[in-house]
Amino acid sequence: MIFLVSLQKTRDEAPMDQNAPSGDGIAGNGIGQKLRLRRKMRGLSLSDVATRASVSIGLLSQIERGLTMPSVKSMGAICAALDMPVSWLFATEPHENAADSDIVVRHPYRRRLDLGSHGMIKELLTPDACPDIQMMRFVIQPEGHSGEPYRNQQGGKCGIVLRGCLGLEIDGRVLRIEAQDSFAFPATSLIRFWANDGEECEVLWIVAPAVY
Repeated sequence: MIFLVSLQKTRDEAPMDQNAPSGDGIAGNGIGQKLRLRRKMRGLSLSDVATRASVSIGLLSQIERGLTMPSVKSMGAICAALDMPVSWLFATEPHENAADSDIVVRHPYRRRLDLGSHGMIKELLTPDACPDIQMMRFVIQPEGHSGEPYRNQQGGKCGIVLRGCLGLEIDGRVLRIEAQDSFAFPATSLIRFWANDGEECEVLWIVAPAVY
């Protein structure tokens, strides 16, 4: 079972910090192709999906062509408009269903989502059979970031920085999280995050309930 929590489509944004990078680049990771294929299968036009997701047609077209990456908020909205869980965008190696797959996620079979121009890879570490909580591994490249601020509708988030330094903004409050520091906050907080100091950052990120 895949559980998807729709991300709030608010236009509110927290103040931007000068240390947080921004901007888009080429995103050749197949996400756009998957979204376009789903849209075609549903018989929807770019205008149909853009209206449902409250995004511009131009942005949706760029995402489908791999010219830019959607933010977490936009990606959730587009997937909701296409009636598909965000987890479908995660790539995984094909494997037979093991007897313990409802409890254990084997290392070779982690599902990965490459956020391309945002400079971040997310790996799902918990099985779909456990929708009440989700653990992920984030690897954020130097200058990598989460995109525009976003929030969830319910629950909580916590994590620990395994290496590097994480910049984390929560409701306008900018925090510096060093390696081996941990954190927790309500999932309803408006957040964004990035890799600090021009170095790669690795984070163990937990959210409840699951979002992918």
